[in-house]
Amino acid sequence: MRTGLQEDERLVRLTKICLGFPRAERQIMGSHAGFKIKKKTFAYFLNDHHGDGIVGVLCKVLPADNAALIKADPKRFYMPAYVGPRGWVGLRLDVGRVNWGEVEELAKGSYQLVTGKTLALS
Repeated sequence: MRTGLQEDERLVRLTKICLGFPRAERQIMGSHAGFKIKKKTFAYFLNDHHGDGIVGVLCKVLPADNAALIKADPKRFYMPAYVGPRGWVGLRLDVGRVNWGEVEELAKGSYQLVTGKTLALS
């Protein structure tokens, strides 16, 4: 955590989820963060990325799942810039009450897609 600065509570909760996965690491990039396993990113926390006003988590999903999630709930899910067309989806953390179980499920699925391994969590 950065010294002297109050970290966004949503980033704190996402960090706890992502660093609970084996060998996961966090990299801070200004007001954003990336979560990696063996130099491969499996999740991003973005806060007002390029002035879009959105606070969200980006995760890799199965092919076409991003479009299906967005179609099912376009107020919460969105197609993120740059990585969306490559199989990523954004989940807004700034709209309504955050379902942290859903966030954990997305992050876990993304971790598994990136590592190619099934993750057994208790």
